[in-house]
Amino acid sequence: MKRRLIQIAATLLTNPHATNFLSGKLYRGGLKNFCAPGLNCWSCPAAAFACPIGALQAGSFYSAGVILLIALILGRAVCGFLCPFGFIQELLNKIPSPKIFLPRKFLRVKYFLLILFVMILPVASGLPAFCEFICPAGTLEAGLPLIATHEEFRNVLGKLFALKIFILLAVIIGCVVVHRFFCRVLCPLGAIYGLLNRYSFYQIKFAADKCIGCERCKKICPLDLDPTKEFDSAECVRCERCKGVCPTRALK
Repeated sequence: MKRRLIQIAATLLTNPHATNFLSGKLYRGGLKNFCAPGLNCWSCPAAAFACPIGALQAGSFYSAGVILLIALILGRAVCGFLCPFGFIQELLNKIPSPKIFLPRKFLRVKYFLLILFVMILPVASGLPAFCEFICPAGTLEAGLPLIATHEEFRNVLGKLFALKIFILLAVIIGCVVVHRFFCRVLCPLGAIYGLLNRYSFYQIKFAADKCIGCERCKKICPLDLDPTKEFDSAECVRCERCKGVCPTRALK
């Protein structure tokens, strides 16, 4: 419950201009010079901050420094507590449906997308490739609301927008059946935070001498991790469910 309240508060604080959804206007004030910690589209009418991936693709050394600093302090706790799109994914996963666990080899895709679409293609082409061709958060938070309020945008829709709608629908379906599908498979920001997860200040610590081997933590982990062995995994978003069910407080 505490984590859910923090997720709601973080979403509202990074998107305080909700009335802009009615007019299609964008906030362009000084706060847009600063990056939100989680994935949140710059062009979302409600957004008050810039998207860290969008800023990184633009070659901003400031955004790279901010992302690394946040990663070293919080790691993927950002994903579990502060990311608006992560919050949306968890809500989608609550829709009743068969749930599946992904083979771990699919979790490497986000590193490929980080290298190719965030680091290489923006330098080679000058285009923000991930935002331009893939990002479902941008399509949901910015593309659809702006098209709904701007007729001139609707008149120029083409194959690229159709592709992005297809990606968004695929991600939505994925999130319904797989816990945090986008976060785990496709998110380049999650990839960056994950690489520094084991070195971050905010950690889950495991005391082996207190563990009684009940495996409650393993059974409750929504990411199919074994917290007694993978407490510093790049996939752990620090949701703390394992800590909550541990009868001996071996996880802190």
